[in-house]
Amino acid sequence: MSLLHQIALSLVKNIGPARAKLMLVRFGDAQKIFQTPEEKFLSIPGLIDKRAIRQSLDDALRKAEEELKYVEKNNIDVIFYNDARYPNRLKNCNDSPILLYSRGNADLNSRRVISIVGTRNATDYGKQLCHQLIEELQQHNVLIVSGLALGIDVCAHREALKFDMPTVGVLGHGLDRLYPHQNRATADKMLENGGLLSEYTSGTKPDRENFPARNRIVAGMADATVVIEASLKGGALITAEIANSYNRDVYAFPGRLGDEYSEGCNFLIRNNKAALLTCVADLAYSLGWERDANAKPAKEQWTLPLDMTKDERSIFDILQQNNGPLAIDELTLKTNMPVSLLAMNLLNMEMQGYITSLPGKVYRIG
Repeated sequence: MSLLHQIALSLVKNIGPARAKLMLVRFGDAQKIFQTPEEKFLSIPGLIDKRAIRQSLDDALRKAEEELKYVEKNNIDVIFYNDARYPNRLKNCNDSPILLYSRGNADLNSRRVISIVGTRNATDYGKQLCHQLIEELQQHNVLIVSGLALGIDVCAHREALKFDMPTVGVLGHGLDRLYPHQNRATADKMLENGGLLSEYTSGTKPDRENFPARNRIVAGMADATVVIEASLKGGALITAEIANSYNRDVYAFPGRLGDEYSEGCNFLIRNNKAALLTCVADLAYSLGWERDANAKPAKEQWTLPLDMTKDERSIFDILQQNNGPLAIDELTLKTNMPVSLLAMNLLNMEMQGYITSLPGKVYRIG
């Protein structure tokens, strides 16, 4: 099949992916569509200007010639809809792109794929959840997908890289640029274990309207979407809504009532648009996953801290990093807290089930 005609089909004005797929079924392949007499297009339902289709096809071919030069010069992989490398999960979505531009080495049909999304204004709490979630997901050999935006998105990519897990960023612009530019170093590392993906040609700017469309790819590529911190307005809730429309599982971490960046997650849970997530075991059980025998061993299963104060989180982190129990005297030195304040925090954490008190005023997680 002609790569030129495949690119051109994605650029035909007023066609869209659904009609492009219908045309592929009707005429066989992309090249044959461009060789088809104009009158035969009259049988395609939904074409806005059926009489002007030939002009639209010719215009698309001219644009495709320029794009083909760019992808060949820059070693960009072009993945057409009927290519075996096209993400099968995404292919099952009726509005999936007819073509994807890719850089990197990711297997887009990995056995297990999770999308992680959230606010651009991630708090320390959200970043901690992201870290712990991905640390535990490594035992399941998962491909992590997100949108390479600021906040939770880039945190998910960086944590995946930290744990040597493949990760793919779906962009709302062409592969000739990167937005936001602050994430360039992360994007470069992702090319070594994962990659970048876009439906947009070179020269496409990161315009606002591109990002909701980008979100459908993030949702459609995955077995499930996990929302970590989200306000009531923003891309994370859009992605969750799209995932629901695709009949994919959606999970969300609950947050403190009244916190702006927990309101979106709490809304999803309250309205049965997302399952409540407190640990990776919830996710793995719901998806029917068993631990991969070839995966790296994970630490003992933890329960995520849902409503910790800053002091409590500091204590939790110290206990976790120590990989074993600590006496209260050691905790006093490491936290630099007055004994009275430390004791109060330890009691609160024990009552919430985050830590266990052992004989001799020694404490451990769980």
